[in-house]
Amino acid sequence: MSARKLAMIAFRALLAAFFAVIIADAWLDLGYPHWWNFLPLVLAYVLVAVVNRTGRTPDDPPKDREPVEVDPPVSGRWSALNSPADRTPSHGTHAYGQTYAIDIVAEPEPGARPGFRALWPLARRNADFPAFGAPLSAVADGTVVRADDRQRDHLSRTSLPGLLYLMLVEGAVREMGGVRRIVGNHVVLDLGDGTHALYAHLQRGSLAVREGDRVRAGQVLARCGNSGNSSEPHVHFQLMNGPDPDTARGIPFTWRGVGVPRNGEVFEAAAPASRPA
Repeated sequence: MSARKLAMIAFRALLAAFFAVIIADAWLDLGYPHWWNFLPLVLAYVLVAVVNRTGRTPDDPPKDREPVEVDPPVSGRWSALNSPADRTPSHGTHAYGQTYAIDIVAEPEPGARPGFRALWPLARRNADFPAFGAPLSAVADGTVVRADDRQRDHLSRTSLPGLLYLMLVEGAVREMGGVRRIVGNHVVLDLGDGTHALYAHLQRGSLAVREGDRVRAGQVLARCGNSGNSSEPHVHFQLMNGPDPDTARGIPFTWRGVGVPRNGEVFEAAAPASRPA
């Protein structure tokens, strides 16, 4: 087992210890200063920070690696969030191989996607978002090495209380549950040459492929959902140098005919020439 994998296991154990100590102190009054309760939490995030900022290995992608050109995973009109064109790491962390990850949301026309609300509604149905159920296609020929679509699609977290709940409570619980709970329903493709593509937050029950399947570029893999650590139905896409996000490092990408859209940039992706069901 790699050092990174062991570090992620230790990180989750420290998170669990933090919640256990908080509950024990509330019920039993353990008698020591309350700030000590936060020691496991501090250690957990220090550990992750150290692991993700140091200790590069020969298998890590070079810092100056050229982007890998692949097809867009969607077609139609979309816009970008948390784009590596604006900053890296795009999601604020190198963890889970998401240094160059991107989130995209469907924008079939201006105003079609519900906006963020301060207080109400607290949450929205997934059907309110045009991205929900959109087909996702293989960005290149490859082999399915991971496929999971058993987790539920939850309501949106697009209000201030909902977002705080996601960041402070739900996110921590999902971290303890492991990478599967973070990425939700997902597919990982082995594209060859040490490059793997991850599609996260897929719709429950939407997988059209299984592990071991050989797929062609443009083939439908699954549909966009709202599972895992997700605020609304959207596509989370990234390239990485291994099949396990716990240990993989991110690889830069560029989408053929689109490039890497910046935050808020609306782009139009052409439908693949061939898209088998």
